[in-house]
Amino acid sequence: MTPAPPSGPLAATPSPSETVPTLSDAQDAAASMAETVVAALPRLGIALVVLVLLWLTGSLLRQVLEPRLARFRTPSFGRVFATLIGGFVKLLALLVALVIVFPSVNVLTIVSGLGVLGIAAGFAFQDILSNLLAGILLIFRQPFRSGDQIEVNGIRGTVEGITIRETRITTFDGRRVFIPNADVYTNAIEVQTAFDRVRSSFVTGVAYGTDLAEARRVVSEALAVVEGVLDDPPPEPYWTEHGASAVVLDVRYWTSPREAERRRVQSDVAEAIHDAFAAAGIDIPFEVVTLEAGGSFAEALSDREV
Repeated sequence: MTPAPPSGPLAATPSPSETVPTLSDAQDAAASMAETVVAALPRLGIALVVLVLLWLTGSLLRQVLEPRLARFRTPSFGRVFATLIGGFVKLLALLVALVIVFPSVNVLTIVSGLGVLGIAAGFAFQDILSNLLAGILLIFRQPFRSGDQIEVNGIRGTVEGITIRETRITTFDGRRVFIPNADVYTNAIEVQTAFDRVRSSFVTGVAYGTDLAEARRVVSEALAVVEGVLDDPPPEPYWTEHGASAVVLDVRYWTSPREAERRRVQSDVAEAIHDAFAAAGIDIPFEVVTLEAGGSFAEALSDREV
């Protein structure tokens, strides 16, 4: 009988030549890799050319579409959607180049992978994507345009434009403010320049005993010659209350909606009313306060010489 091969510690171990790659194995692997690279060089060259051409096409398409879309809607509309279209073409260029280099890759697999990646990115960059979507909706709805004067969340100024992420506003005191599009879209927006005129008001008062009808006539005549106060509808002075020291007059008038013009007219209205009251002998009283001394304070005053 042939004895059984030993087992356990006495079992035969592979020789070093069986476990350690030999020099010839390494050479074969390097040669195989070199052959693979050489075989892929034509595909790499074609993929590079296609990538460059489509990438340049995306950039050129953006430059061509932006002014055309701006003429169709607004500059912000042209800028944002030309950027999105150009970015889509560039993404398509990357996918085409990848398929050329790796022909065995399934495009549907890549697209599905991008979909999963997009969902993950949506959770990771939720604020960025919400601002992007809000910007697109703002551009489609167009509640305001570049050059309009608006107020959002207490910020008032002139709109410079809408980008993919934010709305740029120059405040009336000369500062630039970037408001996230999501904040603009979800909050109330006051568009001061939505119409060609706005109503302003100026509050003043006259002394008790004044002929109120005459005071209203004086105000109406004074505002009729103020540059910037519109004739249609005409100014409307209303008595609103009996104050502590005066009968209060609320003067309402219509002007241009632009902030600088509105403020200038308001100053001219105040000056015109002041001069007209002075010329007509109508008194604009100071606030009158009556003090009554009581108790120990009155007794202390009575003991002193006045």
